[in-house]
Amino acid sequence: MEHLIDTETRGPLGIIRMQRPPVNALGFALRSAISEAHRAFEADPEIKATVLTGNGRFFSAGADITEFDTGRKKPYLTDLIAQLEEGTKPVVVVINGIAYGGGFELSLGCDYIYLLPGAKLAFPEINLGNIPGAGGTQKLPRLIGGPKALDIILTGTPIDASTALELGIAEAIVADEEEALVGITEAVEAGMPRRRIRDLSVPGAPDELDIAAEPHLRRSRCALAVLKGIDAVRMSYSEPIDEALAWERETFQELNASSQARAQRHIFFAERSARKIEDVPANTPLRPMENAGIIGAGTMGTGIAMCFANAGIPVCVIEQEQDRLDQGLARVRQTYETMRDRGRISAEDAEERIRLVTGAVDLAAVARADIVVEAVFEAMDVKRDVFARLDAVCKPGAILATNTSTLDINKIAAATDRPQDVIGLHFFSPAHIMKLLEVVRADETGKDVIATAMALGQHIGKIPVLVGVCDGFAGNRIFINFNREAQILIEEGALPWQVDKVFTDWGLAMGPLSVMDLAGLDVGYRIRQARGSQTPYPFTTADRLAEAGRYGQKTGRGWYLYPEGARRGSPDPEVEKLIEDVSREKGITRRPVSDEEILHRCLWQLVNTGYQIVEEGIAQRTSDLDVIFVNGYGWPRTRGGPMFYARETGLARVAADVSRYYEEIGPHWKPSALLLEEAKSASA
Repeated sequence: MEHLIDTETRGPLGIIRMQRPPVNALGFALRSAISEAHRAFEADPEIKATVLTGNGRFFSAGADITEFDTGRKKPYLTDLIAQLEEGTKPVVVVINGIAYGGGFELSLGCDYIYLLPGAKLAFPEINLGNIPGAGGTQKLPRLIGGPKALDIILTGTPIDASTALELGIAEAIVADEEEALVGITEAVEAGMPRRRIRDLSVPGAPDELDIAAEPHLRRSRCALAVLKGIDAVRMSYSEPIDEALAWERETFQELNASSQARAQRHIFFAERSARKIEDVPANTPLRPMENAGIIGAGTMGTGIAMCFANAGIPVCVIEQEQDRLDQGLARVRQTYETMRDRGRISAEDAEERIRLVTGAVDLAAVARADIVVEAVFEAMDVKRDVFARLDAVCKPGAILATNTSTLDINKIAAATDRPQDVIGLHFFSPAHIMKLLEVVRADETGKDVIATAMALGQHIGKIPVLVGVCDGFAGNRIFINFNREAQILIEEGALPWQVDKVFTDWGLAMGPLSVMDLAGLDVGYRIRQARGSQTPYPFTTADRLAEAGRYGQKTGRGWYLYPEGARRGSPDPEVEKLIEDVSREKGITRRPVSDEEILHRCLWQLVNTGYQIVEEGIAQRTSDLDVIFVNGYGWPRTRGGPMFYARETGLARVAADVSRYYEEIGPHWKPSALLLEEAKSASA
């Protein structure tokens, strides 16, 4: 075990340095090594205090999450922390870098906390469907109060050293380990007392917690971990700590075994797997990305520009007319000033990001850009014209990217003499907020361009997923089929508000019809009209609504009514009558449709299409589709994505339902061969 830690004595100090690469994960072997070293220092009469620290960028990234599924062995982390607290000598932690999850909790089991400037602290367990399970929910409130502790526990957002010091978590920020050891030695020689955090009282009143909890409850969308996290912090005010810690450990284990935690762990690993590209080596050289250009100063173009500015990359926005350019740049400024006013970024950051976004009405302004992203009107002739002009002005080696959401990128690339440099970067609206980035490879896209685009996506704060060229790529192609089934169900007898309620009750932020109203029914209508007979789905009612000028929220009427600018719609009897008329015209006898049928027909259509996409090579793996839906379509992380949910339900059942729907409903339910194959394997 010696290779997992480095120990030394320095005057009255016994020093333990964790060195389990890459992140000092607190697995069984490291826990055992720390425990053994601490016992040795406790037994040494020359040692008056133990110092615990790490090497490099990490103090400890927390638990070894592979143990969540494979099982843990003693000493558990709680055992190790109890040992530190029960010893006779003070334990001081010097947090040298990242201290997340169990690493943070290990620190709270020490008497005093010193921070190096690069320290970052967080409880990311909430993102894995859990709460801290080794004392974090009880000890952090004792240091900084319940409301502030609750925000850290329920957001999972890291805090830096200065914030931690300001909150009262740490004693001091020191320049380096040497300064920390000198200060600790002086304190020990002056008679440093023990100060167990567990023995402190929570400052403030319990009523303060209810106010702090309200926004978390509003956003929780039935997440068990959020509810349990609030309960845990509330217990810190009133319950004996040993009872509260026992409840916390038991709750951690229950949540860890829950379907929600399994789903969130799946997404955690799926997001990392999505970065791996089967035919693009990890060491593929990347092209430089020092400056960017955006073609189009509309909502999407300026949103993409802000993505680059947020990452510190200068970006020039091109528009044909000065007035439209000025409007776009004003939108950028207004967005950053609003973020500043709401405390999301500092005044200095706001001004720096505004400075990084410039504009021009001459395409030559992006001649030296390393990447140019086109974000103009969604029409093939318009985009081909833009790319032909970019081909003429951009420097050799520049990446030419299109933000198209549906069009064939091979045809766009063919407008240039450098198809190897052309790629799709499908941002989701609003581009500066949504996390998903579909990276769309065309037939001739260079591997270095793919690797660079994937790395760029991460650099600008996105979660990139590689997909291939087809109508709608991966996400939109699947979502269209999901939405198509909702339209069919409405014609058969369901109503929009029933369909939407099924999915919001199930965990989606919005139902499919509310999403159409938010996006604008005119948008989908224009796309369907452009495709003509190629449109393979019955959006008859949606078309009639659009033709009547009912575009959704922006006109106050769509599938729903939005009186006086309301954001939440109310059912409209006129829409119900229109739906009944459409059913009658098509000779459909309306019938009661159960919530269960709505749920399964829409979801299994989505899942079957997902398997077809993987089968066709449009997506690399089914888990990539889960990443797409969680980060781009409001799918709850607690469900793990549609493909994961299908596996949790049982692929044999899904395949049987899809096959039955194929026989009863029609050819758009033809089962994916890959789905049938995996269902058969799962049943074997």
